[in-house]
Amino acid sequence: MSNAERVSKSHGGGGGFDTASPTQPAFVRQRESGSRDLTYPPLPEPLAVAVYDNHTHLEISDGEPGGELDYLEQLDRAERVGVKGVVQVGGDLETSRWSASVAATEPRMLAAVALHPNEAPGFADLDAALAEIDALAGQPRVRAVGETGLDFFRTGDEGRDAQYRSFEAHIEIAKKHGIALQIHDRDAHAEVIATLLRVGAPEHTVFHCFSGDAEMARIAADHGWYLSFAGTVTFKNAAGLREALSVIPRDRIMVETDAPYLTPSPFRGRPNSPYLIPHTLRAMAEHLDADVDELAAQVASTTEHVYGSWAL
Repeated sequence: MSNAERVSKSHGGGGGFDTASPTQPAFVRQRESGSRDLTYPPLPEPLAVAVYDNHTHLEISDGEPGGELDYLEQLDRAERVGVKGVVQVGGDLETSRWSASVAATEPRMLAAVALHPNEAPGFADLDAALAEIDALAGQPRVRAVGETGLDFFRTGDEGRDAQYRSFEAHIEIAKKHGIALQIHDRDAHAEVIATLLRVGAPEHTVFHCFSGDAEMARIAADHGWYLSFAGTVTFKNAAGLREALSVIPRDRIMVETDAPYLTPSPFRGRPNSPYLIPHTLRAMAEHLDADVDELAAQVASTTEHVYGSWAL
């Protein structure tokens, strides 16, 4: 399928889309309308201490008009500005296979594999799909199961049973293989937490594109979970996210793009890419009144602790 079709079909976001429609991501709608500047932003000032992008979708190439910015060029740009590696995340069988395959030979990439919560209700044989995710999760450079979780924004009541069954199965797959869990949580904070506590969370449980408040951050801290902040934390209307950032322990913080979505300010609305991580990290450091280099070192150390080494 085309990249635009894949975005529309499989990606529900991490809780921070600029969206007025429950059926299609804002990035796709903007592309179709032609109402926004859809060129990639310029490279930011490089970070002195390199970090990782905890969650990105490089299989979705959405390049500048007249051409594509493929995953290798995105990784090259990221490396030039101090983003030394990414976790490439699948959301269905096709993207999970791609992520595992490319990560197997690309030293700047590790993979996460899963069925996105919005995908789960669509499988005639969900067990067979989950069995393939289980097999992919056993590959050496697949270091996370994700993105999985619950999304009640785009899936109605009729799909919730499948979402719960899929989420619980993904939790068990992560524990079976001893790898991290990357959670997608949209309009389902309480239900996600209740499921983790009932089933038992993996040792390394990461809320991708964290979209909760300070109280939820405290709950995460109490249970040793990790919060990954995307470009949404830079948005003017995201005071609640910044409050959450303030209360989570520094060694539980990661940073991500969720590219090509959620581009940080001042380029909100344009395509996102791992090379834009420095904007988000610097905004986080400014809010925390922290030294950028020290925060970068802490985030990098935490990311390596959760996923292991990127070296081939």
